[in-house]
Amino acid sequence: MNLLKSYYTLCKPNVVYMMLITAVVGMLLAQETVPSISYMFIALLGIALCSGSAAAINQVIDRNADASMNRTDKRPLPQGDISPVHASIFALVIGLLGSIILYVFVNTLTMYLTIASLIGYAFVYTVYLKRATPQNIVIGGLAGAAPPLLGWVSITNSIDPYSLLLVLIIFIWTPPHFWALAIYRKDEYAKESIPMLPVTHGVAFTKLQIVLYTIILFLVSLLPYIVLMSGVIYLVSAFILSSIFLYYSIKLYLGEGDEYAMKTFTYSIYYIFLIFVALLTDHFIL
Repeated sequence: MNLLKSYYTLCKPNVVYMMLITAVVGMLLAQETVPSISYMFIALLGIALCSGSAAAINQVIDRNADASMNRTDKRPLPQGDISPVHASIFALVIGLLGSIILYVFVNTLTMYLTIASLIGYAFVYTVYLKRATPQNIVIGGLAGAAPPLLGWVSITNSIDPYSLLLVLIIFIWTPPHFWALAIYRKDEYAKESIPMLPVTHGVAFTKLQIVLYTIILFLVSLLPYIVLMSGVIYLVSAFILSSIFLYYSIKLYLGEGDEYAMKTFTYSIYYIFLIFVALLTDHFIL
């Protein structure tokens, strides 16, 4: 049972669940009626397996850095619960299984986009971008922003401008979300020579970037209403949620040290969940 739990943890389940929520939103927004529940489940299973594979590969590659950071030293590989070889085999198997499921039961476009997202996160971000540039999370965030697009494409077998708008929201949300955590964990990233923005440009500069990105996110969050993708329920929700996010980012900017870093990070998780709930609520009520 402990071994099964270790493999389960290797997939970063909390991250995958959040990705699946946004994928479900993409599915439900793609058409007026609710898609087949069984079809949605199969598509989500394929996406989940590929996402879990990417998470496992990320932990195999980063196992030494994970072992020296308080946030990650309890993961299965640093703890010795799973060997790197077994973790790699596991990642390969579930990645192939997820890809096959998407190819056979969903459509090839969803499979291609999901594999591209897997490669983008597991290899392009983890192997290269993470240690190459302080803009790592900005560039690499595109892979993490893909789930609503994957959900949408699984239903329509096409890339719609509205689906790209969902991607844009997550893409802009990712830097202030992650940089808030990076401020709190600055010393750990510095110890591992990982060039996160607070390490390379300082905490004050990072706080300013969080404020600027949150302002951009505020504006981007209003676009679904502006382009007639959603209605008043979403508009009011987005305005309130984005205002609160901006409040936290400003408090972080004005505060000393990292006092508001984790509060901002924690709220950002609620923010992305609730903004997508607002999109769904607006879609089915209006």
